[in-house]
Amino acid sequence: MRIAEALRDGTARLAAAGIDSAVSDARILLMAALGCDRTGLLSRAAEALPDAAAARYAGFLARRAAHEPVSRILGHREFWSLDFALGPATLDPRPDSETLVEAALAACPDRPLRVLDLGTGTGCLLLAVLHDRPAAFGLGVDRSEAAAATARANARALGLADRAAFLVGDWATALDARFDLVLSNPPYIPEAEIAALDPEVRDHDPHLALSGGADGLDAYRALAAALPGLLAPGGTAVVELGIGQAADVAALFRAAGLDIAATPHDLAGIPRCLVAKKEFGPASECR
Repeated sequence: MRIAEALRDGTARLAAAGIDSAVSDARILLMAALGCDRTGLLSRAAEALPDAAAARYAGFLARRAAHEPVSRILGHREFWSLDFALGPATLDPRPDSETLVEAALAACPDRPLRVLDLGTGTGCLLLAVLHDRPAAFGLGVDRSEAAAATARANARALGLADRAAFLVGDWATALDARFDLVLSNPPYIPEAEIAALDPEVRDHDPHLALSGGADGLDAYRALAAALPGLLAPGGTAVVELGIGQAADVAALFRAAGLDIAATPHDLAGIPRCLVAKKEFGPASECR
């Protein structure tokens, strides 16, 4: 079979399995099987598909047809133009979460910063901020040792290991420090809604990173209780939001004594994160 034919057949197979992104997914998986980029794929279209690559491609297609995400199949995901390894214990970073990084960078100028990432997973939020803020140092905390290990590996691969540390812990428990910036993409899906999620999410992202309890707000309650003690005076917290949660989370944070500075929207116009501040006198930015 020629490479062009393999791409056509793979696209048809994924489309028949109900994969909306069949064209792009088949192309990405074939490039991975061949070990080439898109230019290489186009230039080799008339060549025969090597047997080893054909076997790899068939395995990739079977997994994608079963609704395993491409990023899980390949073991990595691009986020903030950086490459992050994934693991079974980590959430698959989504483009929507880049809204949180944008908000954090906008709130905090490039100066020495102490950054905390609660529920760090792959470390993508913390490491994206550290990449763009070379004077910053950060700590990522996750309940999962496997997730923390993945984040450490990502920090090493990105050349950020000297400015990032990762610990295993239950949110902020046992942390006795103050931070200029606190980041979090907490679990926020109401438990009863998880069964109806797309299989790419429901069957492949860790349940611990999805379930926000009965109303989806359990993690936000924990954050609201912890943030006043974690933030330095004038510090900023930026947390991701689920759809329709902005008002409830803002109320929880205000009740904890925090000021709500903004609720930035994602590219779809949905309030995607909340920016809260711990004020001290006239302070209005991270210190």
